[in-house]
Amino acid sequence: QVQLVESGGGLVQPGGSLRLSCAASGSIFIINDMGWYRQAPGNQRELVARISSSGNTVLADSVKGRFTISRDNARNTVYLQMNSLKPEDTAVYYCNADRVVTVARSTLAVWGQGTLVTVSS
Repeated sequence: QVQLVESGGGLVQPGGSLRLSCAASGSIFIINDMGWYRQAPGNQRELVARISSSGNTVLADSVKGRFTISRDNARNTVYLQMNSLKPEDTAVYYCNADRVVTVARSTLAVWGQGTLVTVSS
């Protein structure tokens, strides 16, 4: 079993910053890709950013220049630093770990429970 626990969501004013964290635990051998997705009411879930185990990153065009993704492989943790937040960033943010290889050498994709980010004055 592999679990993801997210933290760091909340209410912030436009132009403010938040940092999301997501820690993976369980029978993990290696996590290849970790990332963040978000889903606003009435919208589909969309990719925000993802990072490979070697540090290669992909960011959505809407967050480039404002958000940064990073990870600590030793702690199986991924971070999303969100700066210059806008009301349209309001959504539930979900952590994802993809191509997780377990100690038993099975491969999983795992989702966190989601954390709400609200950008409002």
